[in-house]
Amino acid sequence: MLRAVYEAADLDAGVISNWREDRGLLQISVARHATPAQFTQALNATLADILECAHWYQVWRGEVISIASPSSPLRVRFQISDFSPAPLVDMRERKGLVTIHVSPDALVDEFVQALNAAVGELLAGGQWFQLWRGEIVTMDSPDVALV
Repeated sequence: MLRAVYEAADLDAGVISNWREDRGLLQISVARHATPAQFTQALNATLADILECAHWYQVWRGEVISIASPSSPLRVRFQISDFSPAPLVDMRERKGLVTIHVSPDALVDEFVQALNAAVGELLAGGQWFQLWRGEIVTMDSPDVALV
């Protein structure tokens, strides 16, 4: 099974987000006391790093999209929502781009909970896979334990 899991964490001073990858798992930590402005900016940098270093792909209408796709390179963007009141998380996916609108009032603990539900739905759609050490890992792959 393919999972991307966000967690609120107590990170080192000055660190707002970080990540680790394993087979079928992308784990992203967000500093528990960060503001939405801080964590959206940090997560944009973290996701850019993930897409540069990890091997995650989107399948869009039969086309495999990666960070190197010339017409629509794969990217994820977090931004503060313009709506008031705003939902905690509003996720939109299109070819090569996932945009996550975040409530300007979101606390990290509630944000990661809402984001995990949205990411779970996104991955359940079956349009994503990870290339892990030569193995293609999808939602149909054998499960991996969260560590």
